[in-house]
Amino acid sequence: MPAHKLYFNSIHDHSTQNTLVMIETAKAQKTAMKEDSSVRSQMMQFNHEEVLFCNDNETGLKAIIAIHNTVLGPGLGGCRIWKYEQEQDALNDVLRLSRGMTYKASVAGLNLGGAKAVIIGDSRQIKNEALMRRFGRFVDDLGGKYITAEDVGSNSRDMEYIHMETRHVTGIPASMGGSGDPSPVTAYGVWLGMKAAAKERWGNDSLNGKKVTVQGTGNVGENLIKHLVDEGAKVYITDINKDKLKEVADKLKVEVVDSEKIFDLDVDIYAPCALGATLNTENINRLKCSVIAGAANNQLADEKVHGEMLMKKGILYAPDFVINAGGLINVYSEFLGNYSRERAITQADKIFNITAEIFHVSAKENIPTYLAANRLAEARIETIGKVKLNH
Repeated sequence: MPAHKLYFNSIHDHSTQNTLVMIETAKAQKTAMKEDSSVRSQMMQFNHEEVLFCNDNETGLKAIIAIHNTVLGPGLGGCRIWKYEQEQDALNDVLRLSRGMTYKASVAGLNLGGAKAVIIGDSRQIKNEALMRRFGRFVDDLGGKYITAEDVGSNSRDMEYIHMETRHVTGIPASMGGSGDPSPVTAYGVWLGMKAAAKERWGNDSLNGKKVTVQGTGNVGENLIKHLVDEGAKVYITDINKDKLKEVADKLKVEVVDSEKIFDLDVDIYAPCALGATLNTENINRLKCSVIAGAANNQLADEKVHGEMLMKKGILYAPDFVINAGGLINVYSEFLGNYSRERAITQADKIFNITAEIFHVSAKENIPTYLAANRLAEARIETIGKVKLNH
């Protein structure tokens, strides 16, 4: 296994290459050592390989790149741009997200490891060509260990800027030979995972007539809603972006519900498609659904506590990193070269059977579905790791 590493990088000008931050006082040295120890302990919790802190005063870039595991291949994961309240929140998010990418790639059968990046700030205010290209230089410095892609707050245009500085990026515009927006394939996989959950719960994979709440009407959420409407489901939607909410409601003729009441609705399926950690103790106690299947990453606020809580309550949870793997599958198809949307969709078709197998193992072994999914991912990593060690 690769050794654990931690980098604190600071860029002072365009001629300086990732120079280490100089600590000038004893007090500052002690503070840095304490922070170093804290980050290392968090890295060790889930066995992360590397964490890179990126800073560039000229562009205002503040970012963190976390590489969780590269046994199966280079770490591929999106670049999230979000206005975190504290840097610690950003670190927690990138560590959880990067681990999820490792498991996502493994379960999907891809030759990829897991990594993720976060840029700290409001994407509507800080994004510009210079900032994204500066981030691209940090990605390039990792020499291919990390391959970036779009995520919340970033898009294919941002990937085009990053591509000007590094080849280690996917999701570039289709006009440049890339795969473009991965959200249609992500939504397709979530829809298949939801259908697998419906078959497990009700004996039939049809969603016709099912009442589904979709929380989040971004690109993935909107595409998922289209699938549901086309199949005849009764869809309720909510989002903090009121303009996008109205746009989707008017376009797809679905009902808008108050975000504060989303967990109290008497529906069949709850589909979290915004940010993670919505499945906490309070919200789970309020839920009246039978199935949870959505696109958001890290839906369980505490994996063990809330995964078991859902099982005890009798709610079937489709593990997020299993059913939202379509986006990763799409950019992996681009990574392989000669991108084909048809090839990506064919690979994403496997999500239905993979999800069904996880439900089978969960029921057979009487364990939460998240744990069945984790074990499946870990088993492949361990097996392939042994194969590579023999060479």
